[in-house]
Amino acid sequence: MSDLRIPKRAVPVEVVLPGGEARQVSIFLAEGAASHPGPERLSDLLNGSAPFIPAREAGSGVMTFLHRASIAVARVAADEEPADDSFTIPTEHEVEITLTDGARLSGLVAYVAPESRERLVDFLNRPEPFLRLMERDGVALVGRAHVARVALLTR
Repeated sequence: MSDLRIPKRAVPVEVVLPGGEARQVSIFLAEGAASHPGPERLSDLLNGSAPFIPAREAGSGVMTFLHRASIAVARVAADEEPADDSFTIPTEHEVEITLTDGARLSGLVAYVAPESRERLVDFLNRPEPFLRLMERDGVALVGRAHVARVALLTR
């Protein structure tokens, strides 16, 4: 019988669940992405269609399955979640995000959009379940369903 498994790599991720519980896990990402050149990114997986995501608990090594819609924030190293390589200059906004549990995150959102859809509200209303927030120490993928408020910090 042939082995039809897709090669994966374990990526360390901090997952924040509703209520603020943070867990250190490894999430398994493919060596190649379907939608862009290079390896699969955490954002590819989180914005995909699978309701459950396999993860290995960092301390115990226990396999766990995270319900994608229950992930409020997933933090990963910046080199694991590189910015879009397009040649278009992105629109950038410094923001503070308040989650439904009251937690606050701040950082930079950067996105490429057509001129008619480049407002921050247009970006926030995109259909992908997670948005990318560049924090000082890495990248936070924030579940849109867990966002209560976004405040613009600069113009």
